[in-house]
Amino acid sequence: MPRREFLCKSAMLAVPMVLGGSVLPAMASSYSPPVRSHSSATRSVKSYGAVGDGRHDDTAAFQAAINSLPSSGGTITVPAGTYLIDPVKKIQLRSYNHLSMSQDAVLKAKTNSATRAYLIYAYKRTQVEISGGRLVGDRSTHHYVSGSTSEWNHGIQILGCTHVTIRDLHVSSCAGDGICIGGGASDVRIANVVSTGNRRQGLSITHCHDVRVYDSEFSYTKGTSPECGIDIEPDGTSTAYDIRIENCRLNNNAMYGINVWKRVSNVTLNHCTIERNGSCGAVTSYCSAIHFTNNTVRYNSATGIFLREGSKSCTISGGTSYGNYTRLGTKTRSPFYLTGWASKVERDILLRSTSGTSIGKNYYK
Repeated sequence: MPRREFLCKSAMLAVPMVLGGSVLPAMASSYSPPVRSHSSATRSVKSYGAVGDGRHDDTAAFQAAINSLPSSGGTITVPAGTYLIDPVKKIQLRSYNHLSMSQDAVLKAKTNSATRAYLIYAYKRTQVEISGGRLVGDRSTHHYVSGSTSEWNHGIQILGCTHVTIRDLHVSSCAGDGICIGGGASDVRIANVVSTGNRRQGLSITHCHDVRVYDSEFSYTKGTSPECGIDIEPDGTSTAYDIRIENCRLNNNAMYGINVWKRVSNVTLNHCTIERNGSCGAVTSYCSAIHFTNNTVRYNSATGIFLREGSKSCTISGGTSYGNYTRLGTKTRSPFYLTGWASKVERDILLRSTSGTSIGKNYYK
């Protein structure tokens, strides 16, 4: 399916999961995510007992199909249907493994009370691909245990893996993140994904490098902190670097569109739309070389882009910014270009204790 058509269809699917909202897709681009290596072996989950009626637990059938592949891997196909998956047991992918879901396939999380649980999980694997279908979490029915946020209940968890592609899918209603990658993962490509209506994040990027995110949407996150569309936040004392996010939409999240937090470097956000978030559009703290280029930042409740303490060598250029800090009411002004910073754009860009910051030419209206 063409990327633009996929995103339009996914956006329509998202509407019932948010409060009366409509989610606009990102514009199509020429990016094609890499196809990962695996053998020609193919298995259908139906051949291993999956029912797909939304009531029968199909977790074991999925795992049996995966485990039946040769050491050189192969493709697991998931025909149309609603497959009930136990996130505590989870679908555990192997190396050289493509989980290929029909557009009309839904993996639905079985209600649980676990602190950590995932629909799809890959740990220290290589050459992994996940494509198609919809993942639906149990956030509305999850049994939240007193004293636990249950924030680690994700649609997809990728840990310590290399050469991973996640594409052409819709993930929603997770008690934690739609997608979370970390554990030193590298060469991760995410494209043509809609992650919406999750509790903690649309996408968490923790201890990773060489990550690319294209043509995707991260929206309507609300429920447990940080409540961002994308959160780049390494665990413990680890780092995250060499990350590019392009042609994406970060909208209607309860906190920030994107949060870049400590020990993060060399991140580029290009040609993205960051709008209608419940606080700032984008925030950086104690990180370096974060580059905002050619983005549209508008109608956020607080500052459009806020470079906080410890932000070093960051740049903002080629952008369009307007209507930010809506919580203070509408501010009317004539459109203008400005190179550098002035107090008249403090609703759009705010700097606090930064060093080496460069504000190029941007358009304000």
